[in-house]
Amino acid sequence: MEPGILALILAERLSLIATAAFLLSRMPALGRILSRQPSPRDKLLLTLVMGGLGILGTYAAVPIHGALANSRVVGVMVAGLLGGPLVGAGAGLIAGVHRYFLGGFTAFACGLAAVVEGTLGGLVRHYYRRNLVPWHIAWLAGLTGEMLQMGIILLTARPFPEALALVKIIGLPMITVNSIGVAIFMLIVKSAVEQEERVAALQAQQALKIANQTLPYLRQGLSEHSAQQVASIIYHSLKVAAVAITDREKILAHVGTGSDHHHPGHPILTSATLKALATGEIQVAQTRKEIGCCHPNCRLGSAVVVPLKLRENTIGTLKLYHTQENSITPVNLELARGLARLFSTQLEIAELEYQARLKTQAELKALQAQVHPHFLFNALNTITSLIRTRPGEARELLVKLAKFLRHSLRDENTVIPLAEELSCVEAYLAIEKARQGDKLQVFYRVDPSALGYPVLPLILQPLVENAVKHGLYPKAEGGKVEIIVEDLPEEVMIMVKDDGIGIAPAELAKIPLAGYGRGRGLGLFLVNERLKKFYGPEYGLKIKSAPGQGTEVSLSFPKREVEENALYGYCG
Repeated sequence: MEPGILALILAERLSLIATAAFLLSRMPALGRILSRQPSPRDKLLLTLVMGGLGILGTYAAVPIHGALANSRVVGVMVAGLLGGPLVGAGAGLIAGVHRYFLGGFTAFACGLAAVVEGTLGGLVRHYYRRNLVPWHIAWLAGLTGEMLQMGIILLTARPFPEALALVKIIGLPMITVNSIGVAIFMLIVKSAVEQEERVAALQAQQALKIANQTLPYLRQGLSEHSAQQVASIIYHSLKVAAVAITDREKILAHVGTGSDHHHPGHPILTSATLKALATGEIQVAQTRKEIGCCHPNCRLGSAVVVPLKLRENTIGTLKLYHTQENSITPVNLELARGLARLFSTQLEIAELEYQARLKTQAELKALQAQVHPHFLFNALNTITSLIRTRPGEARELLVKLAKFLRHSLRDENTVIPLAEELSCVEAYLAIEKARQGDKLQVFYRVDPSALGYPVLPLILQPLVENAVKHGLYPKAEGGKVEIIVEDLPEEVMIMVKDDGIGIAPAELAKIPLAGYGRGRGLGLFLVNERLKKFYGPEYGLKIKSAPGQGTEVSLSFPKREVEENALYGYCG
């Protein structure tokens, strides 16, 4: 047979290789191998498949003078180019042993060449282990592999004259056609991988867009209201017949086909959902029977049910439905899985934020508990002592006490004008001054332009109380406390100064980060934490003090315009 005719026949039979390449590109194991996360099972599967492709290339061979002009190299070479040396050598061994037992004077040479070519492909893959081997490199590898095969035939096949005659006929056609076949195979694989990457990128973009739209609702936690909003967003973003969200016991939302009988608040109707909740695993229902809806007229034909997790616990499900059976594709499955992961993460964040709010509330309650008992007892004693001798002053102090108590019991999430916070501090100091008389002197230096800015409640009183209780009380002659408010260009600065006994350096180093310690620790610590959580980590307390020279505690907060939904509370 003429080499040109042989080349045409081999090229015609490359269609089998192209078909095999297309089918291989659809294998999930290939995706894992190319993403550098193959399991031993994946590598074994690729070895067997490509070894089988090498055998197919042998059976599609053209008999030439007691030998076979074949395309076996394509399967074993590509095995190495995709899976590495072990996969290539394994596929070559499978195809080579098969060729050896077919017999012929080139049986050993061709069997050995299959192992060598597979290993060569694997070595090339090892060099390009972080990327798919380029098609032109694959072509060069195939060219080199076939030239090695011709060399092995000449070295090992006997009689030599017949081996030489065979190489003259099959050498150029096999080297040319099979090296092109290897390149075509890798091009098909590359195209399939790029297509999957494009689909994955579009899925990720779509999932992130949905996640961004649903974030405000999921931060509220999993409820009927938030679930309804999330399900509506997904329904209008995806080409699905219906979207549903459940908790562990009931339907929270169902939008689209089937909403006439899948009502929010009703028990879960589908067996696939119950199974997903029980196992914590994704359920794919391709038929109405697998969905398991007990309603006789349900039109939902297929569904993917993905568990929603809070840490390791399944707390609900996300379901995407189609009306046609067998409509759940790998794209649908991956998109649903991605959405569920994003939603689960958002729900975990919502839970952490809720726990943080609870912690903040507990801290404020601790601060309020610290404020009330001794101060209230002392204030009532003072008022009682004034009722007979100075009833007018006693009445005024009762009003101030009521104002102060209302202020100290407010919600920590309610902001108030700075003027109101100062008014409540004035009420506190008026009661203390009634008790201490001339031993307590109070001075204010306040920029009127700063009084309208919103501020957290109960951030000044603990500072003033520390100045009075720990700075001035221990001094027999008492002292003064000064409250300074300055309106700066970008923020408001507040300072509480006293000329009391001061703080020793060892104790000062622990304030206000000491936590729930004795003395000054608790009140200053909680104020510091609330300021940083609300305004940012740079807005904590600053303390300057020295023994016998008094103490200066300052804070600042950024000027923020009052939002329309801001809540205000008043002491008056």
